Amino acid sequence: MSELLLRGARPWGAGHEADILVRAGVIERIEAGVEAADAEVIDLSDRLVLPGLVEAHCHLDKTLYGRDWVPHPAGDALADRIATERRLRGELGTPDVDAITALLERMVASGTSHVRSHTDIDPALGLSGVAAVEAAARRLDGRVTVEQVAFPQYGILTNPGTAELLEEALAGGVGTIGGIDPAGIDGDPVRHLDVVFGLAERHGAAIDIHLHDGGTLGTWQLELIAERTAVTGLGGRVAVSHAYGLGQAGEADQERLAVRLAEAGVAVVTGAVYSFPVPPVKRLRAAGVTVACGHDGIRDLWGPYGSGDMLDRAMHLAYRSTFRRDEDIELALHAATYGGARLLGLPAYGLTPGAPADLVVVDAATPAEAVVTRPARDLVLKDGRVVARSGRLAP
Repeated sequence: MSELLLRGARPWGAGHEADILVRAGVIERIEAGVEAADAEVIDLSDRLVLPGLVEAHCHLDKTLYGRDWVPHPAGDALADRIATERRLRGELGTPDVDAITALLERMVASGTSHVRSHTDIDPALGLSGVAAVEAAARRLDGRVTVEQVAFPQYGILTNPGTAELLEEALAGGVGTIGGIDPAGIDGDPVRHLDVVFGLAERHGAAIDIHLHDGGTLGTWQLELIAERTAVTGLGGRVAVSHAYGLGQAGEADQERLAVRLAEAGVAVVTGAVYSFPVPPVKRLRAAGVTVACGHDGIRDLWGPYGSGDMLDRAMHLAYRSTFRRDEDIELALHAATYGGARLLGLPAYGLTPGAPADLVVVDAATPAEAVVTRPARDLVLKDGRVVARSGRLAP
């Protein structure tokens, strides 16, 4: 049926109960007392409606989700995790299309409608990860949209052949180029950014750079990225993921950098994982910076944690940011919805007529309660199609 009428909904931000009419996969009306004789009617019984959740930073190609438990063997240092993954991923058969599919199914059942996944590009792997993620996404048959980032996990300058493979991935349709610790891993931030921004300009790609480097080394690189973004005119298409140095900086430096990032059009993506520094969400939003969030690794050789549920990730972001007031907790939910959508450059999104009907229905009094309690997803729609009910995939 091409028409669907969600009766008695409470759309986030509306401030009142309303009916939502969906026609041909798009939200047509959000108002009280909608009548549509030919529509299938679903009574939401005062349920809260959120826009489809956006997973803005994960690594689908690495996941072991749905497989037998694998004890985590790596040490605590970043170099230990990288080395462990390089040593064991072949033995464990990753990337694994079945595991990626299982994780995507979990994401859909939890209300995620869009995913940005950073896929490892390396001479030893070729583009196998890109192919595996594409194959898994096809299995979901339109229930979720997956965007890949060509990600040089092991460096670019220090890993000969990677730059050429990154270009091959972009030429083959991958829409975003990644980078990683231009100073800490590649040891030459200027040349690293030359490669990343050069590839983006040649292929019309977006940019999303992992920046684990902390302290003043990290904030200095943020300045370099902002400067390069402004010079190349790529504002609105560049993101920095993690940005630990920003989370460690003093308030004055955070304020200055927030303004600089906003002016340049550089977004910030955080996972709020473990005890790693979290960027100052309130300060960044106040300055006009796009803030998005994601799980980072999910049940892989980097760590055994991660649920695939973006309400769970929003809760971690709110908790790590010491948000207690409802309006502050909603900032974390915004990062998992509207912030992620803006990062991905979605042309239409949200609870508004004309946007695709990507919707999540939960039994919660307020958005803040939904973040804190992470209730079951009663109903999930993707492009107006019911893709999950009561936490399970729909046929």
